[in-house]
Amino acid sequence: MKRQPAKKQCKTSIESTKLARSDIPDIVNGIVASCNKDGCFDHVSAEPIPNRDAIITILRHANRILYPGYFIQTRLDQTNVKYYLGQEVSELFETLSQQIILAIRHDCIRHNQPCIKCEELGQEITITFLQHLPELRQMLAKDIRAAYGGDPAAKGYDEIIFSYPGLRAITIYRIAHRLHHLGVPLIPRIMAEYAHSRTGIDIHPAADIGESFFIDHGTGVVIGETASIGNSVRIYQGVTLGALSLSKADCKRLRNQKRHPTIEDDVIIYANATILGGQTVVGARSVIGGNVWLTHSVPADTEVFIEKQDLIFGEKQYKKQAVKKGFK
Repeated sequence: MKRQPAKKQCKTSIESTKLARSDIPDIVNGIVASCNKDGCFDHVSAEPIPNRDAIITILRHANRILYPGYFIQTRLDQTNVKYYLGQEVSELFETLSQQIILAIRHDCIRHNQPCIKCEELGQEITITFLQHLPELRQMLAKDIRAAYGGDPAAKGYDEIIFSYPGLRAITIYRIAHRLHHLGVPLIPRIMAEYAHSRTGIDIHPAADIGESFFIDHGTGVVIGETASIGNSVRIYQGVTLGALSLSKADCKRLRNQKRHPTIEDDVIIYANATILGGQTVVGARSVIGGNVWLTHSVPADTEVFIEKQDLIFGEKQYKKQAVKKGFK
């Protein structure tokens, strides 16, 4: 078979690409038309909305402030710490205030609310949040000490700060929780779901969690919106503090009601335990065993475990056949 000259092949490829690309305008027109139809979601508007990438940048700025010196490549000492933190806090103010302003404005327009001077309010909320950073650092220090005290595998605080997904999720939760209480719409939930995507730990920013909180391993942990957790609580991977399944009517009726359990101080909850319901209270110093399914309250100083299951041991089939044939 005679090969075509390279020049002729190139021209054929160009014409083929041109023909294929000629369909793109019609495809775009179809997508644009779908933006005017009910049932599809888009934000085609002159008013910008919060930006997810900017919110992730905010979390990185906050992380560098909450843990000075850990997540930078330059040396930090007493000579430059004030300049470093001044730069980080200034950049955090600019980025966070802008995103909060966008979130407030979007909420006002979406709900047709009267003007609340979103520029001034966004900057005011940002300053209030920044003023809480020393308090957040103290809370996180207690979480780190709880992790070290509860995990004999931890060789030091640095290892926990650098590598523990539980601490990463708790750090983002404490940031998002503070913004939630300051009335910031949308942004706290974006932060929480970013933490979920990075760690496998799902903590709603509205959940109320006390100090010295430790999540060991962490993958698959779910803590619902109205959950309440006391001080010095330790939970393991796969734990769910959730709500009972609701019908659509009940979901609407209970949207702002307590639907998730209360966990009092010094409770330990082992892997894959599920605790459900807004009326469920686990009393202080109780221990909930692995794989327990709990939908009613437990008094203080109680241990809840599944009764030991029967284990069946049997020889593998190939071993039985080998014995029959005289092999060992």
